[in-house]
Amino acid sequence: LCGSFDFSYNLTFISSQNVLLVMLSTDAKGRYPGFKAEFFQMPKMTSCGGVLRGISGNFTTPYYPAHYPPDLDCVWNIEVPKNKNVKIRFNEFYLEDPGDSSNSCPKDYVEINGVRYCQPSKRFVVMSKTNKITVRFHSDESHVDSGFSAEYLSFDSNDPCPGQFTCKSGRCVSKERRCDGWFDCQDASDEINCTCTANQFRCHNNWCKPKYWLCDTVNDCGDNSDELQCECPPDSFKCSNGDCIPAQQKCDGKADCKDGSDEGECSSVANVSCQAYTYKCRNNQCVSKRNPECDGTTDCSDKSDEDNCDCGLRAYSKQSRIVGGLDSDLGEWPWQVSLHVQGEGHVCGAALISNKWLVTAAHCFVEKNYIRYSDPSLWTAFMGLLNQEARSNSHVQKKAIKQIISHSLFNDFSFDYDIAVMELASPVTFSKEIIPVCLPDTTHEFPAGKAIWVTGWGRTQEMGPPSSILQKAEIRVINQTMCESLLANQLTAQMMCVGVLTGGVDACQGDSGGPLVSVEVNNRMFLAGVVSWGDGCARRNKPGVYTRVTKLRTWIKEKTGV
Repeated sequence: LCGSFDFSYNLTFISSQNVLLVMLSTDAKGRYPGFKAEFFQMPKMTSCGGVLRGISGNFTTPYYPAHYPPDLDCVWNIEVPKNKNVKIRFNEFYLEDPGDSSNSCPKDYVEINGVRYCQPSKRFVVMSKTNKITVRFHSDESHVDSGFSAEYLSFDSNDPCPGQFTCKSGRCVSKERRCDGWFDCQDASDEINCTCTANQFRCHNNWCKPKYWLCDTVNDCGDNSDELQCECPPDSFKCSNGDCIPAQQKCDGKADCKDGSDEGECSSVANVSCQAYTYKCRNNQCVSKRNPECDGTTDCSDKSDEDNCDCGLRAYSKQSRIVGGLDSDLGEWPWQVSLHVQGEGHVCGAALISNKWLVTAAHCFVEKNYIRYSDPSLWTAFMGLLNQEARSNSHVQKKAIKQIISHSLFNDFSFDYDIAVMELASPVTFSKEIIPVCLPDTTHEFPAGKAIWVTGWGRTQEMGPPSSILQKAEIRVINQTMCESLLANQLTAQMMCVGVLTGGVDACQGDSGGPLVSVEVNNRMFLAGVVSWGDGCARRNKPGVYTRVTKLRTWIKEKTGV
């Protein structure tokens, strides 16, 4: 094990004999508080498993949710009434060292009906054809995990899921989810043999998918047939906005696409007439190249596109719970800021854009419960922070706030213009753990389908607890037209939709104001958005909504000089 674990995480290990070896290994980088542990003796387990009878019940691996012992074999013989069949539903399933590519499960596994299971999963179901079933659990001599929590249920073989659709695997899903374009059954059996509705199209592989997935640059069908029908005729160039132009007009120094994309990916950069979509150099000349700022190549004659580029590059060579997210590592997101309020702890996130300025969301400062959150004296900013429980670490810098400037057009009902900047009372010192993120030019494009990262300490599930470890999640930019169809009459030009439409990955309460960043050329990261609002957290067909930084870049420059 490495990294950090919340105190609530059940890190308990059981030995298979009366000896247990614990080894700590450290490198020469940094100093950490380490761990404090206790050991104690307990009776040696002589047997596990057993006979389970009745219409339903629960069983788990030994000591669950603590880690199960190594070198173990448990057998449960389960029997339900004779006129019923039995199904096993695994609500949690974590076995260490899952099987090789052939999925033969040579190490730890659960075996049912002659089939071995070892891949981490939740809520998968195994059914029997009789009223009896045998579940065997095996762990080898090495590596352990928290195991599984399961329940057995009796059911009528003629109607395994009363009032619901039955997956081939035995899982029950709502009938409304049958043929809706989403794979709710792990075996996709809910989407087989479907008749597409008027709001769907048929992929070449016969899946039915929502029409608003057509031509969104994302391969939703699996065979890319939803995007193939969007191709331009031969000898044509397809603009980023979907328009087609003659191929000879590409890279001719004139923007023939309305979005300028025909001049944005050319080997030579031409000076062109300035448009809303062209990058303007400091000398007021415009260049055809798309997103030229800080890409390591000088495109402006006055070199202004490569000025102020000491940003967005992480000192740690890390490749890259937010809902559905993962723990971050120290220094992985060095521009991430935690904003604390006296007596409340972490309330909002923010992004560091210089040694004294932060960008965050205006809605963090709306008065609530008679508390004037717009008062700078209430707030403290923590930079270089990974674990909320370890704010006193040497690499963390704590700063008071000098002033808060919310956008004058911010609407606390619609959340339009949901942006604010905060000035630190004293400059922060840059380090490996503290680096500003780059701000994009007003013309910078973050196209639909692009992978993008959101980070924060907010709730890891809707109405759930916040995370103590900084969470990260990779999500995708969603076509604005598609998003407007999902969130009707709620979007403005200052907002962008980013998420995973199947649900399960999203920002949530407590992530507000945090950064949405995009990896651009040479792994440099730009601030694409600010966590703003959403309809719940990680809900299906309800992507997160973020403040679009490019639309407010001029305002940020006016208020901060950055």
